Amino acid sequence: MRHAHILARDDDDDVNCGSGGGDTRFTGLRIASVFVILATSLFGALFPVLARRNAWLRVRVPTKVFDTAKYFGSGVIIATALIHLLDPAIDELGSPCLDPAWQDYPYALGICLISIFIIFISELVAFRWGTAILARHGFVHDAHGHGLPSHAAHGPETDPATQAAISKQQQGSASLLDKGADGESAEGGRYPHSHSDPEKLGVAHRNDVPSDALDQSPIAQIIGVAVLEFGVLLHSVLIGLTLAVDPEFKILFVVLAFHQMFEGLGVGSRLAYLRLPPQYNWVPILGGLLFGITTPIGIAVGLGVRTTYNPDSTTASIVSGVLDSFSAGILLYTGLVELMAHEFLFNADMLASSNGKLAYALGCMVAGAGIMALLGRWA
Repeated sequence: MRHAHILARDDDDDVNCGSGGGDTRFTGLRIASVFVILATSLFGALFPVLARRNAWLRVRVPTKVFDTAKYFGSGVIIATALIHLLDPAIDELGSPCLDPAWQDYPYALGICLISIFIIFISELVAFRWGTAILARHGFVHDAHGHGLPSHAAHGPETDPATQAAISKQQQGSASLLDKGADGESAEGGRYPHSHSDPEKLGVAHRNDVPSDALDQSPIAQIIGVAVLEFGVLLHSVLIGLTLAVDPEFKILFVVLAFHQMFEGLGVGSRLAYLRLPPQYNWVPILGGLLFGITTPIGIAVGLGVRTTYNPDSTTASIVSGVLDSFSAGILLYTGLVELMAHEFLFNADMLASSNGKLAYALGCMVAGAGIMALLGRWA
């Protein structure tokens, strides 16, 4: 979150790098912002989840609304990483309050790079481990569903009807290759179904698949969303602290209300498309609630320490810069690899879709990125 790095200057143009630099005006409005930001954040994050779960809303909200929110949210997440996290991190770790050694290397970019590789290697190890478990039970498992209509990290990208049709077609093809009473195919037991949809496993195979193998699907989806939420929540705490003490409060307040709603739609659309067994139905709700309360908590903490907290002090600049850099790497990896690539390059539905549908999806994503980038002009 970009903020004015020079909060106070005296006649000698000295930078205020000490404590006590927070703005103490607009106390009532700052307190009200806790509840306003809470409402906009919860609306953005929970509306997609509840709309897909509630029968009354599901009938009245067109499927295209969910698709729009999903693609729009992907653009929001990518723009958040670059404009609202990485750029401020570069600014914070280049603060004149820091030791000159911080100016000798682009530490923000280096930390972001490290973050990307940490997330990539962690996911690679996790999916290789999961694939090995399935292989021990005789199933060849595509960890990311390349060429399939879904992927593990953030749930299926196709509608349930299409996925059911593909699953039925795959079952029919697999039955032609079945050999022996054990039901294994000529491909060495390749399991034809999308791993992120355990409800489409099929009666003929349900008893052949060990329960610990099936558990990989919800766990993989939850881990994928948890990585996304971790990066977003760090960012949300920091912008809450900033809003509580920033002298340009009124402008920042209005911008952040929209910022949190759009970012909430990005997170909520991912949560809404998770396909989890009944025992995990609480996960999307919890994810939406966590996103909704994090920024208000940051604002409340900032209000409590605003007489002693200076967001441009040496310690605050380092902590904020490092966390922003790390979060930027998480959201960049998630946005470019897990969202953009899987929705457009590795999505069987999208590859076979009309040019009009592809253009609409791209337009939604570009619109999401463009609006969040524009909000970076003020916040």
